[in-house]
Amino acid sequence: MKDYLIVGSGLAGISFAQTCLENGKSFDVMDNNSTTSTRVAGGMYNPVILKRYSEVWRAKEQMELALPMYDRISEQIHVAFNFKTPIYRKFASVEEQNNWFQAADKPAMAPFLSTQIINKTYAHIPSPFGYGEVLYSGYLNTKLLLDGYIAFLQEQGCFVAQTFDYNALQILENTVVYDGKTYQNVIFAEGYGLQFNPFFNHLPLDGTKGELMVVKIPNLDIDFIFKAGVFLIPLGGDLYKVGATYNWTDKTDVPTPEGRKELEDELKSLINCPYEVLSHYAGVRPTVKDRRPLVGQHHQHQTLYVLNGLGTRGVMLGPYLAQALFNFIEVGQPLEAEINISRMCKKLGIRI
Repeated sequence: MKDYLIVGSGLAGISFAQTCLENGKSFDVMDNNSTTSTRVAGGMYNPVILKRYSEVWRAKEQMELALPMYDRISEQIHVAFNFKTPIYRKFASVEEQNNWFQAADKPAMAPFLSTQIINKTYAHIPSPFGYGEVLYSGYLNTKLLLDGYIAFLQEQGCFVAQTFDYNALQILENTVVYDGKTYQNVIFAEGYGLQFNPFFNHLPLDGTKGELMVVKIPNLDIDFIFKAGVFLIPLGGDLYKVGATYNWTDKTDVPTPEGRKELEDELKSLINCPYEVLSHYAGVRPTVKDRRPLVGQHHQHQTLYVLNGLGTRGVMLGPYLAQALFNFIEVGQPLEAEINISRMCKKLGIRI
């Protein structure tokens, strides 16, 4: 018997698998290796909500768990996927500069916002009011992470490349059986695929489609993440990732002409040099209307758990939520009310 069956190999599933690994727990990860929102994500980690100059919920705690975990994973799978890169927020006015300094004076924000305005001139980027620098930021190449981690799990003999069949799950009193194997618990970390999960599809996972592009800009030459209306992430070799759009009605992972036009319009407003679009892709983020994750135990089946709703900040949230759920299961540490699915059960009239 193994301790855990983890369904899903996106950021949530990988984070829980790594937490198990580092705590001596046995597990299998099951996924059909299809395209997920993690695989196509921008992968940026940013402890600040730049639109409002406010702190991300539990930013300090998330960063303290996430960055060391990704460093350990990188060494473990022998893949460099974490690129620690400053974010430059372009100021549109003196008022925005003042708002930045006001935010930097707040104790929770001070560690993350530089108080030095960057007035350096970059070719092809008009910026008369300069930039503010976000500290402790960067991005993951999420495709490299997923491919490398799945290869590692395959070497360990604990990755099952299958689509999970909910009807084949036998729920016993204290264990579950799936495909002839017995597990202590099941962790459902399926992202937007939660809508097909009969045990947890009552949860209000909304889903927000995002579209991104990879472009070639030979004359830009920047080594920071540029953030204004959209983000521009340098990938090396004159390549940049541009994103992202937000669509709350279209739940497909098919890129659209409207999404491309929106991205190109935003890009043209940031730079004044030629570019070439090399690829355009889309994914559905697992978002929740109250902007908090969905973590916890099924109200009837005590061996079934959910780890979902990471939304647009999965890089930061994944390790933090995985540790919280692991501690809840293994040592009975209560989940924070903001992330516990019990908040949703009460609204839905489900007795827990």
